[in-house]
Amino acid sequence: MEVYIDNRQDKLEIDDELIELIEKTMSETLKIEDKSLDCEISLSFVDNNEIKNLNREYRNVDSSTDVLSFPMEDDFALNHIPILGDIVISLEKALSQSKEYGHSFNREMAYLTAHSMLHLLGYDHIEEDDKSIMRNKEKQIMKSLGIFKK
Repeated sequence: MEVYIDNRQDKLEIDDELIELIEKTMSETLKIEDKSLDCEISLSFVDNNEIKNLNREYRNVDSSTDVLSFPMEDDFALNHIPILGDIVISLEKALSQSKEYGHSFNREMAYLTAHSMLHLLGYDHIEEDDKSIMRNKEKQIMKSLGIFKK
């Protein structure tokens, strides 16, 4: 698995522990979904302002959000390695949500990564049944990582 990271924000520091957790979450998601680890994923860290602009441009929603997922819709591959897509995470939003929900920043980042990876793999949460399926998958991934105990 190749993960290409683009840090486009300067509000929060990104350490090796966080990167390892994110990559482990991506890998665990692929394993649980019985998908090959032979793929490429682009991950961008942004601030609330940039994610708001992206949300408005690509989803016609004029507000900030925590994470955006852009699945690669074609079977396009460079050097025969499938590209799953792009993940964009607002570190500002992740930090504020971690405080709001009373858990660690790293736990929030793992959850947002799992959530976004599931979107790259075709899951969504528009319909209530789909939302339930996706939430159960997120819990399974977080349990497998040892983050959720239940």
